[in-house]
Amino acid sequence: MHAPHDPNVRVRGAREHNLKGVDVDIPRDVLAVFTGVSGSGKSSLAFGTIYAEAQRRYFESVAPYARRLIHQVGAPKVGEITGLPPAVSLQQRRSAPMSRSSVGTVTNLSNSLRMLYSRAGDRPPGAERLDSDSFSPNTAAGACPQCHGLGRVHRTTEELLVPDPALSIREGAIAAWPGAWQGKNLRDILDALGHDVDRPWRELPAEAREWILFTDEQPVVTVHPVRDADRIQRPYQGTYMSARRYVMKTFSDSRSPTLRAKAERFLAAAPCAACGGSRLRPEALAVTFAGRTIAELAALPLIELADALEGGTSETARVLTEDLKSRIGPVVELGLGYLSLDRATPTLSAGELQRLRLATQLRSGLFGVVYVLDEPSAGLHPADTEALLRVLARLKAAGNTVFVVEHHLDVMRGADWLVDVGPRAGEHGGRVLHSGPVAGLATVPESATARFLFDDSPAAARQVRSPHGQLKVGPVTRHNLRGVTAEFPLGVFTAVTGVSGSGKSTLIGEITEDLVGVGRLVSVDQKPIGRTPRSNLATYTGLFDVVRKVFAATDEARTRGYGVGRFSFNVAGGRCETCQGEGFVSVELLFLPSTYAPCPDCDGARYNPETLQVAYRGRNIAQVLDLTVESAAEFFADTATVARALHTLLDVGLGYLRLGQPATELSGGEAQRIKLASELQRGRRGHTLYLLDEPTTGLHPADVEVLMRQLHGLVDAGHTVVVVEHDMSVVAGADWVIDLGPGGGDAGGRIVAAGPPARVAQETGSATAPYLARVMP
Repeated sequence: MHAPHDPNVRVRGAREHNLKGVDVDIPRDVLAVFTGVSGSGKSSLAFGTIYAEAQRRYFESVAPYARRLIHQVGAPKVGEITGLPPAVSLQQRRSAPMSRSSVGTVTNLSNSLRMLYSRAGDRPPGAERLDSDSFSPNTAAGACPQCHGLGRVHRTTEELLVPDPALSIREGAIAAWPGAWQGKNLRDILDALGHDVDRPWRELPAEAREWILFTDEQPVVTVHPVRDADRIQRPYQGTYMSARRYVMKTFSDSRSPTLRAKAERFLAAAPCAACGGSRLRPEALAVTFAGRTIAELAALPLIELADALEGGTSETARVLTEDLKSRIGPVVELGLGYLSLDRATPTLSAGELQRLRLATQLRSGLFGVVYVLDEPSAGLHPADTEALLRVLARLKAAGNTVFVVEHHLDVMRGADWLVDVGPRAGEHGGRVLHSGPVAGLATVPESATARFLFDDSPAAARQVRSPHGQLKVGPVTRHNLRGVTAEFPLGVFTAVTGVSGSGKSTLIGEITEDLVGVGRLVSVDQKPIGRTPRSNLATYTGLFDVVRKVFAATDEARTRGYGVGRFSFNVAGGRCETCQGEGFVSVELLFLPSTYAPCPDCDGARYNPETLQVAYRGRNIAQVLDLTVESAAEFFADTATVARALHTLLDVGLGYLRLGQPATELSGGEAQRIKLASELQRGRRGHTLYLLDEPTTGLHPADVEVLMRQLHGLVDAGHTVVVVEHDMSVVAGADWVIDLGPGGGDAGGRIVAAGPPARVAQETGSATAPYLARVMP
């Protein structure tokens, strides 16, 4: 038993995921970085074991009723952990934030700004002082009644609803209407109401077109349908609904994302005329501070907002503005000064969102806690990584312990303590190779990290490819891009670089299949491949369809009369009905976000006992889903269709993932590589342009090498690859670089340099150049 003042966090017998009974001691009050190749087990140690145990101990202290629910979540698989203080987790959340969530709400800066306007704002003569809720678009007291605080209203027009006026209504002129029976029903009702449904739309009288598309009336009429001769024709009472009414109803009420997305195609969002897009009531907009409304201040980049908060003369104003400035400071320091308070969080990257929460923690004043961070350098330009290290040092200086799961070599070099997990991924990892000062890792020959951390030799020089054409994009005027025109060479590897917020994603977002020279466009983003445990690697790639056929073809399955459907966990029959084939049950924690726990009946297997009695080569369907991609490639070596799909996953470095790994457990980088692998296994015909947004996010340098081999292989096969990238080793290996900047937000949005990496590395006005020059051959 260790004394209470033990200065170490001591983990004994950690067996979470692929960890092999890990014992490790990590000192407190240090910056400790957990490293290792993707899938080695470093997140299982930092988050799945250390943070999960700290969270479980906190839950132990809450009310018995809540604890009864929490017990279902389960404790981490670990012998014991001693010396563990309370922990705060800052993970890169994959869930989609709500549209009302903004930079201001995430950082709590909006609360401080609303307080400033409530207590120290300049009101019109005779107006009452408003409380802070009246300055929030998310409350009934503050929201504009016209747009309900959203700032935008959805409208539709005749051009949107009827894209081809040469068609008649029967030929489908009203594109916004539903298909199948419901659309025919609406046409029959119009016919019964006396409208000519066979005349071209443009020849119909203007008042008839207006009524058909926009009326709020819902007349009921008897319809005598004209259908096939051999079917019984029965008259029925039909209710008419205008095209606008149908689209608005579907958009606001439908639970189907597909139907909502279709309805949205016929709507144009415009700023609300009542509030001008500010989302607030007129009473709130009448109050000013330093001559500006709260909406005007919330729209400023944070770096400008700090300067604009001068002007209050009262002591209250001085105290509140000083508090606001001190909160803005860490956000700007982390390279996010280009963001405004009203920027919606769904438009932020996972890395930006995590750094906003990190900046908020700097102001929380907590000490004596363990902060566990998940790749805080993700999406960071090398210039911003230096600021990140300063912020982590301040968290440590405030009396905290900082545990960081990280792949960035500069963050590793800045650590006090390094925990290297490996040596490889999945079942070939799960061991701690080194726990100690950074320099000590140099003596560990089996560490994949050591090779990159201590090898300063420049990369081998590579012959720059010649393009076979140009793709012109622009002029683009969007976000902070103002009339920017870019030329992307075709048939080569292009890297788009620049500090966070310089306009990189905005620029490549303008590349569409409509542009001359694109041919086929494949955009591979980091959005999840599914939002529940029901979606997984095998279902997304189509592998599972083949595996189910293999099981249905076994003698045992034929004897029992089991078809392919029996081996699906998405339909009744073969699945476990307690969890409906998810393998997990959702546990509602009331005061905390809901979480998933293994199903108590099937213990996560997803299937009922009868289905699990069918085996193929000694394994049942659940055991096959539990295989890693690497093991499955051996198991299905002689099943060509399965083997091909598995080998493409191996080629992008995903051999450590399990076939049935739920989508909810995958990182954004893993989801992106699964999408890339799915694309690679399709037969490629003709020229394809591959567009990837930060494909190396969440990748160890050893995995980056594997991925780059694949992407360069695509270029060698005659295709074009464009990546947005911060990893200078990837940029140095590109054929062409387009560097945006020089800063973020309004200080960016220009092409600072374009050319081969060697030329861009010498550009004096580029923030990227000095970092690129360091890794150039």
